[in-house]
Amino acid sequence: MQQDATAARRHNLGPIPFEADAPFLKIIGELPRELNGTLYRNGPNPQFDSPGAHWFVGDGMLHAFHLENGRASYRNRWIRTPKWLAEHDAGRALFGGFGRKLPDAPANLTDGGVANTNIIFHAGKLLALEEAHLPTEIEPDTLATRGYHNYQGRVAGSFTAHPKMDPVTGELVFFGYNAAGPLTPVLSYGSIDASGKATRFERFEAPYASMVHDFIVTENHVLFPILPLTGSMERAMSGRPPYAWEPDKGAYVGVIKRKGSAKDIVWFRAEACYVFHVMNAWEDGNRIIADVMQFEEAPLFPHPDGRPTDPEKSRARHCRWTFDLSGDTDRFQQAYLDDLTGEFPRIDDRRAGLRNRHGWYACANPKLPIFGALSGVVHVDGNGKRLGHYLLPAGDTISEPVFVERSKDAAEGDGWLLAVVWRARESRSDLAVFNAGDVEAGPVALVQLGHRVPDGFHGNWVGAR
Repeated sequence: MQQDATAARRHNLGPIPFEADAPFLKIIGELPRELNGTLYRNGPNPQFDSPGAHWFVGDGMLHAFHLENGRASYRNRWIRTPKWLAEHDAGRALFGGFGRKLPDAPANLTDGGVANTNIIFHAGKLLALEEAHLPTEIEPDTLATRGYHNYQGRVAGSFTAHPKMDPVTGELVFFGYNAAGPLTPVLSYGSIDASGKATRFERFEAPYASMVHDFIVTENHVLFPILPLTGSMERAMSGRPPYAWEPDKGAYVGVIKRKGSAKDIVWFRAEACYVFHVMNAWEDGNRIIADVMQFEEAPLFPHPDGRPTDPEKSRARHCRWTFDLSGDTDRFQQAYLDDLTGEFPRIDDRRAGLRNRHGWYACANPKLPIFGALSGVVHVDGNGKRLGHYLLPAGDTISEPVFVERSKDAAEGDGWLLAVVWRARESRSDLAVFNAGDVEAGPVALVQLGHRVPDGFHGNWVGAR
């Protein structure tokens, strides 16, 4: 425990070695009475150290902040994937990075899934997601793991951590990369209706094998970014990086109609870049507009020969992509909307796939090194102009800001932002609640936790049922 605390003082990446329940949490300020439900957060929290394992592949741990009538409670649980259970029984790591079995692991052990990236609620089911495996169903109140969910056997293989839910129809649109096996250029694409029934599932081939973390969905189209963070089985087998930055391959984005077929995909091209996360996208006549957080070079992964990418270029900025569907060009346009380093963009999800007038993302302090930790939150309008900007005290960091509407019929952007904040000096975390329309005023309430929530990936709010 002392070693964990020492590491936490330097950064918040290290795992916590316990599961906990805290039924009554201290609140600074006043929680809005309209906030009744649970914020679920997912992220890597390795059960055991594993040699050479990338941070991306730590075991998933869920953190649930339940808010009700001005009170707050907390629960965290590891997601008990087949990998987690096998390693728990063995008392040691059996997998290394990206599902790779360690040499002394049992021969019959094949499933290295970690379910550590996102958590969504759709068609009455709470689902933990990571992009290499099927969704893992979770019991909403206890956080108990129920196992893989394959939609009555109609969906197989990889399933994105970023499916898109249509706010009008309730349809869930998804894809998967490495759909023909690890480090292959085949993608899957499908949809689940509002009742939870799989209505389509098909596969197609991309220009090359790429790490495709997120994709783009509008009212009538689906777009698949194939960006040059490439996958290579040859590299992996020879001990070199399985994923590496190869800018000479350029950037591709495939466009299909939602009601069409993947065989009719049209490919657009642009200069090399990388995007982990999409804020939103919409249609404007014959054009598709997509707002993304774009890197000039992919961070966290090297060149094929092991050289690191340029930290000056490995920072994300709010960027607008424009696609002309009239057939005049196969190039798409890229235009930065701000020079502020940021990530984890969110909108009022009732505008997903439609033109939005509000967006938020976690940002870095511009006075610190450009690849420093995310330490603030930005509110922008529909064209990327800053409407508000809040920075945490020096050393503290913030997670993805999740928007919660005041009520079902509230105007777009009328509600709150919920974000987990790490307090570096105290080595613990708060749940910060902001007025979404006035982030500059700082949190209206802080839910104080006695321990830290390690840096993670994504979460979502599920209102009281």
